[in-house]
Amino acid sequence: MTNAAKSNTLHMGVLALLLVLFFVLPPYHAGNLSRIMVLAIYAMGFNLVFGYTGLLSLGHAMFFAAGMYGFGLTANLGGWPVPIAFLTGVICAAGLAAAVAALALRTAGVSFMIVTLMFAQTAYLVVLYFGTYTRGDEGFVVQKASRVVAGIDLTTDTARFFAAYILFAICLLGLARVIQSRFGRTLVAIRENEERTRMLGYDAQRHKLYAMILSGAVSGLAGAAYALLFGYVGATFASVQYSIFPLLWVLLGGAGTTIGPLIGVLFMFYLIDLSSSFTNAYMLIAGVALVLLTLFAPQGLAGLLRRKAFAWLP
Repeated sequence: MTNAAKSNTLHMGVLALLLVLFFVLPPYHAGNLSRIMVLAIYAMGFNLVFGYTGLLSLGHAMFFAAGMYGFGLTANLGGWPVPIAFLTGVICAAGLAAAVAALALRTAGVSFMIVTLMFAQTAYLVVLYFGTYTRGDEGFVVQKASRVVAGIDLTTDTARFFAAYILFAICLLGLARVIQSRFGRTLVAIRENEERTRMLGYDAQRHKLYAMILSGAVSGLAGAAYALLFGYVGATFASVQYSIFPLLWVLLGGAGTTIGPLIGVLFMFYLIDLSSSFTNAYMLIAGVALVLLTLFAPQGLAGLLRRKAFAWLP
């Protein structure tokens, strides 16, 4: 079996496992799967630029928030149909990513990190400034009528799970296909040695621009999905912490792996969930876990599996 065939089998196995878990887990944990899959989509979008292209962005929260507000405002205030409002959120995120990338990619390294962080802070302040519409830190609830698609009420646990599952499957398989393509391999080449990639005749700057736009669109899709499925839009999702979260998820799960984002989100979600049940210092526990993983598994959990046993792991 070729590596590509093994990768495809792995992805289908992950999707099958998630489906089975929904039916066998208790309601509380089955309900958590929807949130985990949506956040994993966000982490996958971030992983495309960080794990595969080698660009450390500290501003991805603005793309997540652009998708969230793009959907929430058009659905609530404009009364737009759900599919159009959802698509609008994704387009807003992709457009913002294109504008930010056009400027941020003029820099590199630490400068790129700082520029993306500055843009993210600007987006956060914009959300607060237009509080009349966004409701600022308080946020707003998406009306139940705006969470019905083709007569299916997405406020129910089962419908919410299958909506998140379909979106997750599309993103997982789609991004896996992108990584296996010539475009994806070029991104990896840029990550490993950008100067050599340029010498071979590839337009590294154009590839990085496309990677940022695709990453922003996927992150915006996650934001729009979060607003649609969980019915809340708030400025917290545009804050710095939501730019740091995907970095932690990807580092924990394994940067540059297709299943790393899901593993990282799942690990961090339940680490915080379990530790918060007996202490208020749950973020301290999460920090200690991150330090230990960085020391003993610097390539993340999926990266450790790739190094120890499954060299073909995508």
